Formats: sequence, C-alpha cells, structure tokens
Amino acid sequence: MTDKAGVEDAIAALRAIGYYLERDRQPTHRVKAYRRAADTIAALPAAEVRARRRAGTLTEIAGIGPKTEAVIVEAMDGATPSYLVKLEEAAGELTTAGNQLRADLKADLHLHSEWSDGGSPIEEMARTAHHLGHSYIALTDHSPRLTVANGLSRERRLQQLEVVAELNKKLADELDGFQILNGIEVDINEDGTLDCDTEILARLDVVVASVHSKLRMASEPMTERMVRAIANPHVDVLGHCTGRLITGGRGTRPESEFDPEVVFEACRQFGTAVEINSRPERLDPPKRLLAMAVEMECMFSIDTDAHAPGQLDWQVYGCERAEDCGVTPDRVINTWDQQQLLEWTAS
Repeated sequence: MTDKAGVEDAIAALRAIGYYLERDRQPTHRVKAYRRAADTIAALPAAEVRARRRAGTLTEIAGIGPKTEAVIVEAMDGATPSYLVKLEEAAGELTTAGNQLRADLKADLHLHSEWSDGGSPIEEMARTAHHLGHSYIALTDHSPRLTVANGLSRERRLQQLEVVAELNKKLADELDGFQILNGIEVDINEDGTLDCDTEILARLDVVVASVHSKLRMASEPMTERMVRAIANPHVDVLGHCTGRLITGGRGTRPESEFDPEVVFEACRQFGTAVEINSRPERLDPPKRLLAMAVEMECMFSIDTDAHAPGQLDWQVYGCERAEDCGVTPDRVINTWDQQQLLEWTAS
C-alpha cells in the first residue's frame, strides 16, 4: 500500500462512518465531525498528513479530534478502523419488508446536495446512489423562495446545470454510464403557481412540486392550490403531499387539509406521479391516502428526499409502505430505465 493510498483509505473510512451514522439517524453533530474530518484531510497534501501522523499532531488541525484521529491512524496503518467495523456489524437491514420492490428501483428522483440544504457534494450523493444499485438519480435542490433551505437563485441553478454536465462526463466513464438528471424541488406558491420561471423548468429533466409554506390553509384553497400545480405541464411529481411530520428533531406537524380525491384525480388526469416519501419523519402520504391513490390508478415515485448520502438507503421504508398498500412496480416511475423516464417527463 502506498502512502497516498493510506490517506485515501482514511478519507474513505471517515466518510463511510458518516454514511452509517446518517443511515441510523444519529445526531447531526456526530455525522458532521467525521465528514468534516474527511474533508479536512482531503484538502491537505498527502505528505503533510503523513508527517503529522508520524509526529502525532493530527489533532492540531482544526476539524480533527481524538476520535477522528484514531480512525485516520488505523486506516493509514492498513487496518479497517475499529469504529467502522462496529458500525458495519450493527447496520443490518433497515426493515424486513419492501426489499422486492426496492430491487426493482433504478433511481431516486428526489434528493438534495450541499447546493441547497443537503450536507454533501453532488458527486458524493451520486456515487453513493450508484453504490446502492441505482443507474441514475435526479438532483432536486430547492427553488429560490425557500431561503431557509438555501434555495437556488436562477444564476445558481444555471451554474448547477453546468456542474452536472461536467460531472456526468466523469461519472459515465467511471460508473458504468451512471447519470445525474437535472431536477428541482419547486415550491408551490399560495396561488398554485410555481417558484421557478418557465424557461428554467423547461430545461430540467424532473420537476418535483411541493408545498412548504402556509401548510394550515383551509381545505378548499389548499386543494385548488395543489391542483393548479399538478396541472402545470412541467410538474412530474407531487412531493410529500400532506406535509406532515410524525417524529424527529423538527417536532411533529399535522397533515395539511385538502380533498384527496380531487388531488389524486388531478394527478391521474395530468400524468403527475404521487410521491411516496421515504423519510422516517414524513412517511408521506399516510397509508389511508396511499391506498386511495392506488385505487384511483395514480402513478407513483418512491423517493428518499435524502439530504445526506446515508439517507439514500431509506428508500426501502417507502417500498415497504408501497407494498403494504398494493403498489405494483409497473405503477412506479423510478422502476423505469432513464430513457423511458425522460420520455415520460418530456411528454
């Protein structure tokens, strides 16, 4: 093993620890400690990392503490760090159901990067998705109105399109043709219009439309708001339709009130997929509404809404609920290959 490989192994080990902690829903500060340490040593010359390892001065670098130092040292010595071994052994399956449908999925169509409110670079999200068996993903960072989530301005969105184009050239060669589709999670404004100009929407491959504000609107105006967005020809997926939160650090939040029969009929008529959001704090829509959407012959997209690489593995939670409610693979748009998906979104 070369010295350079030893440093690269340390970076990989730190990121793998971050992945398992994210997957297990551990506190954000714990995850960030390992990802920050990985970024810190990745930014340094390998010779400096080796010199500090020999001198025992790694912890003098901002972002490296005793625990992350121990991981770096073990990895550079050619061993699998003991903490990583412990996490790998404890990982196991997230759930015992949903695995058959999960095996049919070829993509995740709703995820975020550090460009908006995610915690990792686009490339790391893409590589993790490929490692989990996907052949493509849709990058759906937030639209400008959602400032709390660092929504992308028009200028940043155009810049991201260029970045993704360059990444796709690189990843196609390295990851057997894996591709990142250009997408957006666009805010549904109070009047049902979308928080993004038509020219930008037309350039994107996948548009997920979600309500993030005024979630307690009365049922009738909320229904009208959602239907207007669903009817927009650029919208492909209705994201986390009730907006509920059932657990987690943000607390709980009740479902938004709307007429589900009207909303799901609009999805059916206008060819908009209903998202089955896999985030443990959302699990949206609730099963009673998911069963209704199945009965009303809607199409679906089973997505993670991941904000970190480890969360990309949560897709099985949505698959479990989909199977429970009778969703079959032919009704799930991300079981399709990339070309079929793109033909559908373009139509």
